[in-house]
Amino acid sequence: MGTALVTGATAGLGLEFAWQLATARHDLVLVARDVDRLDQVATQIRAAAGVHVEVLAADLSVPDDVDRVAARLAVTGDEPDLELRPVGLLVNNAGFATAQRFVGGDVDAELRAIDVMVRAVVQLTHAAVGQMTARGRGAVLNVASVAALTTGGTYAAAKAYVRSFTEGLTVDLQGTGVTATVLCPGFVRTEFHDRAGLDMTSVPDIGWLDATYVVAQALADVRRGVVISTPSVRYKAGSALLRLLPRFAVRAIGHYR
Repeated sequence: MGTALVTGATAGLGLEFAWQLATARHDLVLVARDVDRLDQVATQIRAAAGVHVEVLAADLSVPDDVDRVAARLAVTGDEPDLELRPVGLLVNNAGFATAQRFVGGDVDAELRAIDVMVRAVVQLTHAAVGQMTARGRGAVLNVASVAALTTGGTYAAAKAYVRSFTEGLTVDLQGTGVTATVLCPGFVRTEFHDRAGLDMTSVPDIGWLDATYVVAQALADVRRGVVISTPSVRYKAGSALLRLLPRFAVRAIGHYR
């Protein structure tokens, strides 16, 4: 069924993407920072799903590491190493929230977030679509957020970039056989918020989505060639409202976090 590369693959949505793709018989290239956790996840998936799993330990805030992942994505299948299968689906999932206000915050943390959620997404997508368009098939799935429509600091700004970037990419890809989809979920029950140290107790149960559902909807939308994937009717409605509201009202709602 082809090979998929997933960034941020050892936790949250990335881990769920890895499992659902493996269950659908996709071979995998898993990218994350934690080598031990990468190896553990790869071992579990190989044993349970019987697919080929490569691991690439990389910190996507480090340019040399991004270069290594981009080089793997650029593989066309013409290489002598038969283990280097071309990637047919790129899932740019890696990301994190800084859990701080910009003013008075650690600017290095803000820049790392931009490197991971913007710079790496651009570079990896460029490498992937180069070989995909040459082969006439493939797909890119970039993970953004409903936060892209809010005023939630650097995180929201990065996700807004990813959303706009993906929409623009679809124009370039017309007629190539390659598609691009941007996933814009709302709050998802993963370890994302705990890792960032965010207190989410004020979010009601109805505001949360299940990771299994979000990933299944996203992959279904990729198969259909949907450009903007927003799982659940309530978040589709919320997104529509955020686009219709005057910007001063959106700013008044407050930060995503």
